[in-house]
Amino acid sequence: MSLSLDLFGSLFLHELSFWWVIVPSILLGFVVGAIPGFSAANTIIILLPLTLAMDVEVGLAFMVALYCSSRMGAGIPAILVNIPGTAGAAATPLDGYPMTKAGRGQQALAISFVASTIGGLLTTVLSIFIMPWLAEVSYHMHSVEMIVVMLFGVSLIASIAARDTLKGLIAGFLGLMIGLIGTDHVYATPRGTFGLLELYDGVPLIPALVGLFAVSEAFMIIEQRSILTEKGLNILRGAGWSATLEGVAIALRRWWHITWTGLIGLVIGVIPGAGAAIASFVAYQQSRSFSKTPELYGTGHPEGLIAPESANNGVTAGTLIPMFILGIPGGATAAVMLVVLQYQGVNIGPTLFEQRPEIGYGVFIVMAVTYLLMMVTILPLARYMPRVTMARTVYLAPLIISFTLVGSFVPRDYVFDMFLGLLFGVIGYIGRRTGYHVAAMLIGVILGPMLEQYFLRAMKMADGNLMVLFSSNIGNALWVALIVSVALPFVLEYKRNRRSAAGTA
Repeated sequence: MSLSLDLFGSLFLHELSFWWVIVPSILLGFVVGAIPGFSAANTIIILLPLTLAMDVEVGLAFMVALYCSSRMGAGIPAILVNIPGTAGAAATPLDGYPMTKAGRGQQALAISFVASTIGGLLTTVLSIFIMPWLAEVSYHMHSVEMIVVMLFGVSLIASIAARDTLKGLIAGFLGLMIGLIGTDHVYATPRGTFGLLELYDGVPLIPALVGLFAVSEAFMIIEQRSILTEKGLNILRGAGWSATLEGVAIALRRWWHITWTGLIGLVIGVIPGAGAAIASFVAYQQSRSFSKTPELYGTGHPEGLIAPESANNGVTAGTLIPMFILGIPGGATAAVMLVVLQYQGVNIGPTLFEQRPEIGYGVFIVMAVTYLLMMVTILPLARYMPRVTMARTVYLAPLIISFTLVGSFVPRDYVFDMFLGLLFGVIGYIGRRTGYHVAAMLIGVILGPMLEQYFLRAMKMADGNLMVLFSSNIGNALWVALIVSVALPFVLEYKRNRRSAAGTA
């Protein structure tokens, strides 16, 4: 599995010739990602007959472009109206939405687009050349290691709780309790389902996501005339192309931040079952932990927007690596791609890269081409999309609730999920009004069930011996990194306080 520069160049030009299918797929994925409840996997399944009828290379180009652009599209409603399009964009509103409320929606979207494009492009190109070593990651990441990786994301609850410790921890643990509703992973015993069959598989993620963020935000903004502050409204009215270019410049100045958070997404993406939600939360937590200004996170800080957007686009290349080398899809979209490849008679494995490099390497090169074309096709839209936030809330709030409730219905086709979205909206509204951070709740709902699953699996393999959590060298290294990343903000805060006290003296 070696790729020469000559082969890389010829494959790049070959994949670029598919621009006629890539560009429409980018626009379709952009719309799909921006609609809560829809996803690239759902769309590809709907269009599966069309995909199977295409030539295998054209079909892969279509699916890959749709996959990448839907990741970027999910951040748009998260930034503009506090509605994450997917779980992978759940950390994006933490700093993206405050920028919009301050009238800096153009800068926020430009930062998001640049971070997504550069993060996805760098990790895609990098994965082409170090694919064999990245594939080894999935061999060594077992239940113990995954528990620690989950705790990196869960520890973000503590970071959020730093402003109000008691309320932040209560919100986080409430989310973890909600995430445990359903049948347990060992004996399939129902817990907290109230006899409702719709909850036996657990609390569905999309209704919780749109309810806690979107519906509750709609209830909040209906009390105001506009999403924007008065100052923010004036800023947005006078904003031109310079605001978009300013956002691009802000992102480019933080190229190193984009790079290392994108690498977090790449490594987590290689682990089957991990996904963009874990990557975005871990990247945000690490970005805040190692920042010199952690107090700015949650107030519209560019680095707090860059981290999740770069990470969840870094995941895209990572999820395809175990599929092409090991035959294990890293996510739902990769699983659908595997079905298409098997239908077309393509044999998955390391030999694919030698026998048919136009498919093995071509998938990653078409991903790189997609990110390049996305910069040209999508970035100019940052100039106009924030204008939607200037609409009066009496029109905007009902539209948000209507679209998000439809999004709650789509994944499972249950009317019950629409009522569940409204219930989470009420919970989120009460939380916002009383100072309980809904992001902490959502972290618990998303990561709680996965953390329990890996923990019970580890306990079952070790006959209940808790010391199994410290039985792996990789796991122990991750434990040390977790402790350092959690303790570091407190150490830095202590040093800053001593420095300011010495300056005052």
